[in-house]
Amino acid sequence: MNLPLAYTPRTYGDTEHPFIALEGPSGMGKSTLENLLTHRLQAMSLHTLPRPHNDWSKAANSHLAPLPQLCFYLSGLLHSSDCVRTARSATPVIADRYQSSVLACHAAAHGIPVEQVRQLAAPFLPYIVQPTHTFYLRCRTETLQARMRTKSDLKQDDTDLLTVPGRLDQVLFNFEAVASQDPSAIWIDTDDKTPDQVAHEILHTLERTRA
Repeated sequence: MNLPLAYTPRTYGDTEHPFIALEGPSGMGKSTLENLLTHRLQAMSLHTLPRPHNDWSKAANSHLAPLPQLCFYLSGLLHSSDCVRTARSATPVIADRYQSSVLACHAAAHGIPVEQVRQLAAPFLPYIVQPTHTFYLRCRTETLQARMRTKSDLKQDDTDLLTVPGRLDQVLFNFEAVASQDPSAIWIDTDDKTPDQVAHEILHTLERTRA
């Protein structure tokens, strides 16, 4: 896509540190892993919806129709991408969710094939910084459900995964579909592993792929 000059992403020097995204549904332990990896890599942490978008997400989910809601999340993703550009000139960046979550979760929430959501988002994807590594976290469905029930900060999206028939299965299917077209995808099984063990596996993978 040929962007007008005003829409062209800014550049911030020649140095580009690693940009790592953690993906998967709620309950997979992404936030805990993000904290561990941020500390060990001395990285900057980022959520798909940084401020000011995260302050508006509850209202967007409650009041916007599906297409405006997708545009809201794409706007947040574009802003996240600019934050990544700025930060990775000086430090690695760890994202708790990124573009795969936008596609997979929006499609599941509205009963839309994930490929249709990808097609709607496609004109904007060239603007978005692509991760050097995207770690897709997975575990047994019953393990995931048990983890979610013990979360102290359940949001409406989390509750829907537990109570809306077929929602969790659809989200898991969508992440598989998105990952199958993601050249940066690396699957990490989290069953019977502590967060420290998963973090160690991710760090080992990063070292191996740099070698």
